[in-house]
Amino acid sequence: MTAAISKAISTEPIPLVDLKAQYAAIRAQVDAAVQQVLDSTQFIMGPQVAAFEEAFADYCGVAHCVGVGSGTAALELALRALKIGPGDEVITVAHTFIATAETISAVGATPVFVDIDPQAYTLDPDALAAAIGPATRAVIPVHLYGQPADMTRINAVAKAHGLAVIEDAAQAHAATWQGRRTGGLADVACFSFYPGKNLGAYGDAGAVTTPRADIAERVRLLRNHGRRSKYVHDERGFGHRLDTLQAAVLSAKLPYLDEWTAARRRLARRYTEALAGHEVTLPHVAPGADPVWHLYVIRSAARDVLVDGLNRQRIGAGVHYPLPLHLQPAYADLGYKPGALPVTEAVAASCLSLPLYPEMGEARLLRVAEAVASLLEERVGV
Repeated sequence: MTAAISKAISTEPIPLVDLKAQYAAIRAQVDAAVQQVLDSTQFIMGPQVAAFEEAFADYCGVAHCVGVGSGTAALELALRALKIGPGDEVITVAHTFIATAETISAVGATPVFVDIDPQAYTLDPDALAAAIGPATRAVIPVHLYGQPADMTRINAVAKAHGLAVIEDAAQAHAATWQGRRTGGLADVACFSFYPGKNLGAYGDAGAVTTPRADIAERVRLLRNHGRRSKYVHDERGFGHRLDTLQAAVLSAKLPYLDEWTAARRRLARRYTEALAGHEVTLPHVAPGADPVWHLYVIRSAARDVLVDGLNRQRIGAGVHYPLPLHLQPAYADLGYKPGALPVTEAVAASCLSLPLYPEMGEARLLRVAEAVASLLEERVGV
């Protein structure tokens, strides 16, 4: 690296994620895919949708993939395909984006929040077992930050109690648990292709993957107004189709996902090396897990100081997620109080997401790590 490049990196903004850099690297492929759709004018359910569904099902190692309009739509349609509704309870975590619980509410069921593993930050299987009641119908483990949940124990608990399991894999494209990819570890899985995800569209998009033909068939029906033919509607459905343009973008990007994942893993290892020995809690990787580092999340008692200090240096640090769902105003009616989920609340009060994206490069990463170390030293007066 030349001195000029090093100096430029030392002063340039470093975003949490850089979509411009990714687009610049694959501009020709994306532009060609989009142009093909524009030329055909098949903007709704064009052939690119089925092509992406087939490719992504194969990638996840499952029989079926159904493209939908968003990750939120994927979760809601998965619940409806399993016929979960009023009077039912669905167990999940509170340390996640609200869509995980919001969709449980949307189908008329009640979310039951349980605590997370103190190291992996994913659903604690022991807490799951303790929370099961007569109205429990399903569990939604979240593969948070790209770290797969302990699907071996979760599936075992669910099977023992006759519960459906829905993977929330919105942040975990290509992650594996005991050698198997997310998307094929349960009855059904839900992906988001929001632009900032490891595999992101250029707008909202999502998918449901499943080994079960009955679930796939019902999701296909529900996403397209409950119809199998143009003006015959078997039931009341939704306009939750995957846009052809988004399917084309995703198909252009999918061949690069393994390369991008490998880059994320290299960068995550480098962060861990660079931050070792400093007063932060580094990410933990459970035995059997191979995460994809959608986010590189550390914990610190000085979290707010670090966020402010990094942002002042034009480093795009963020917090995922500062207020757990069980304490959100939207779920006040469920009656949870502070202290109900102590691990979740402790993580939410101390977690910090550092910039990480495949095109970031080691020089930018080291600038971030050095800034973190410097801010911590200033705080303790070293």
